[in-house]
Amino acid sequence: MTSVFEAYLVPILIALAIGAVIAWWAFRRTSADKVVGDAHRPGETVEAPPAAPPVEAPKPTPTPTPIRTDGPEGNSLIDQGAAATTDVAGQVLGVKVHSQLPGASGPPDNLQMLKGVGPKLATKLNENGIIRFEQLARLSPNEVAILEDKLGPFKGRLTRDRVVEQASYLARDDRDGFEAKFGSLG
Repeated sequence: MTSVFEAYLVPILIALAIGAVIAWWAFRRTSADKVVGDAHRPGETVEAPPAAPPVEAPKPTPTPTPIRTDGPEGNSLIDQGAAATTDVAGQVLGVKVHSQLPGASGPPDNLQMLKGVGPKLATKLNENGIIRFEQLARLSPNEVAILEDKLGPFKGRLTRDRVVEQASYLARDDRDGFEAKFGSLG
């Protein structure tokens, strides 16, 4: 056994020397590894400096909000946005969103005074929340189209008989203008 050791002693020493050089080269410090000032080595646990005591923000003084008594919907931007959102949601879902449509205050008008509106169409309009001339007069063309889709066999009647235009005359109590354009009220 000693003869084998003596035969391979020189190659073993050369292998150990090469391993030492490689280890030194791999683990030597480079200029990037040097610690400067308060720098820390990678992997070293660093404790955070103590936190400053929290500063309390001044509490805002509440401003009084006036109480509204002019109706169920407000006129602020937020109220208008909320009303628009419920209108769109109601159209998408196909449900009535307002318990009382604008212009629905007061006693209901006789919608049969309008040319082309008979008892059945008046009933259909009432079922859809239209009870006054003012409500019909305020309908946009898009709202008229949506309402006509709900009227079943009376679809197209509001546009064909210009019911919205007739209602605008009667809503502002312009009977003379109505009769000049559409004939007598009867």
